[in-house]
Amino acid sequence: MWSQVEAQAKEVGTIKGNHILITVERGEEGLRKRVAIVEDGELVEVHFEVPERRSLVGNIYKGRVETVLPGLGAAFVQVGEKKPLFLAAHELHDGILKAKGFEPGRGAPPIQKLLRPGESVIVQVRRDEVGEKNAQGTTKISLPGRFWVFLPTEDRVSVSRRIEERGVARRLRQLAHALKPAGTGLIARTAARSASREELERDFEQLWNTWKEITAKAQQHSAPKLLYAPPDLVRTVVRDRFLEDVDSLIVDDEATYQEILKYLEELQLSRLKGRVRLYRGAVPLFVRYGVEEALRVALQRKIPLKGGGFITVDETEALTAIDVNTGSDVKHKNQAAAILNTNLEAARLIPRILRLRKISGIIIVDFVDMANEKDKEKVIEALKEELKKDRVPADFIDITKLGLVEITRRKEGESLAVLLSELEEA
Repeated sequence: MWSQVEAQAKEVGTIKGNHILITVERGEEGLRKRVAIVEDGELVEVHFEVPERRSLVGNIYKGRVETVLPGLGAAFVQVGEKKPLFLAAHELHDGILKAKGFEPGRGAPPIQKLLRPGESVIVQVRRDEVGEKNAQGTTKISLPGRFWVFLPTEDRVSVSRRIEERGVARRLRQLAHALKPAGTGLIARTAARSASREELERDFEQLWNTWKEITAKAQQHSAPKLLYAPPDLVRTVVRDRFLEDVDSLIVDDEATYQEILKYLEELQLSRLKGRVRLYRGAVPLFVRYGVEEALRVALQRKIPLKGGGFITVDETEALTAIDVNTGSDVKHKNQAAAILNTNLEAARLIPRILRLRKISGIIIVDFVDMANEKDKEKVIEALKEELKKDRVPADFIDITKLGLVEITRRKEGESLAVLLSELEEA
């Protein structure tokens, strides 16, 4: 298997199948790590961890309410970082409402009746600061494991939307109800699909113990205090993304390679160690396997399609506009076939570009006009199928009266273009 992968890379500078590539650079300020996720031979995600841009997402703090803003329905919570967290009223869990004498589900009470300056509250960072906007917090805590996401403040059970087998989903829901303490919640992750009951129980037990440690620490310390920080980028990727369908994980740093092997033992996933490879080539890892070139193309305004067409991507503050053009598609006998081919290629490419460039908010797509209704249905169906692969909630919304396709994608942070420009300046 591995010899075939290397042969492909030597021949065309790309890699087929599903892979995780990790490159590590050692600088004066510490380690810079980059992770590339490749699915079906296509680059779909790139993640960065650099000392000069430390992410707070996932951190849990015992915070102190600094200011309550009734007009905004929000508060600022001091957690000991440079800026306080912005905490909106809808991010307060039901337990807080009940403790203040309000019945959940009957409309949000005024925030000044739920929080007061100087009060302590356990909050988690759900989004890093973007531009001048403060990082956002929530009291609806989530602790991800390999197979579960534990929700200590929410009473609900759900299953990853990627688990489409009804029997599997039903089994996981039943087990979740049996495992979780009253008043808490569990979400079955995609990896839970093929996990044994023993693995699922062990993963939950670890999450439950982590939460008990967090609450004990909160009782021992005054605010502001960091109670929990999630694993670093490499460990998070190994835990969340190194699944059974991943052909290999390739890393170019000896220490990180050894760390990954040790972490797999901690996760009791030694069976995956044989898929971890240490890259020793003279050519940089991301160059060797086409990541740098794929990034360069994806960040262009004009992105070519394989059939000769192209899309243009224009990001603005309000929305992202994507225009589809047939260009020089001459491989098809008639115009309708050329248009359908171009639109289908675009429908499969656009969700990947959204993931790779970390584009969020409202996305408007102007496909090439199609007269045939069945052709339109094929294109929309292809688009929906690709959107399902996105780990960040991304959905087809509607076709407007002007024939434009509207998509939404949840905001997770800065776009890739902004992030890369900031890293270059750092």
